[in-house]
Amino acid sequence: MRNRVATFIMTLGLLLWPVLAWGQSGGKVGVINLQEAIANTLEGKKALTDIQKKYQPRQADLQRQQQEIQALQDQLQKQAATLSDEERVRLSRDLDDKQKLFKRATEDATAEYQADNQDALRRMGQKMVRIINDYAQQNGYSLILEEGQVQPYFVTRDADLTAEIAKRYDAANPVEGAATSGAAATPAPVPSSPRPAATQPPAKPAAGAAAKPAENKPKP
Repeated sequence: MRNRVATFIMTLGLLLWPVLAWGQSGGKVGVINLQEAIANTLEGKKALTDIQKKYQPRQADLQRQQQEIQALQDQLQKQAATLSDEERVRLSRDLDDKQKLFKRATEDATAEYQADNQDALRRMGQKMVRIINDYAQQNGYSLILEEGQVQPYFVTRDADLTAEIAKRYDAANPVEGAATSGAAATPAPVPSSPRPAATQPPAKPAAGAAAKPAENKPKP
């Protein structure tokens, strides 16, 4: 136990040494949540809105597929006692095919949605870093840390540069027709794959209700 504590303290000291050294030399240290700063810029809000609009038709198509799957599940359960074996097999295969297509379409839409978001973050992040560098040099900062990469136990209000950097980004990268105020945009709903019921119907109508596909979750 003592060895573990000693190792932890030594590791913590190595992590904090650069910060302490900068602080002793008189330079200021700041932190920034880069992703939050980007999301709060006018360009970031516009990029998110554009991505949402791009994926609205895909989202509508996925919802239509969900409804078709649900309708087939209901039909198989409600008519299980009256369907012929041939009809039951045909409907079960149709349901299985639709579930597979839905799963593939959901995975493709999710991957493309995430790629578009990452492209926007990378494109804006490069410009954001230049803003941060200029701000640090102009205001006497020796070190600015990404909030997600460290675990600060105490940060003064003045040390959090997220809002200030977002404001400077807007000044350096004006967006035509964008609103100058308003809350930060929220992430578009990412298509999520449901967990549909098994393709084989129950032997009797009273065997249970149809499984409901999972609802699309609205992120970030």
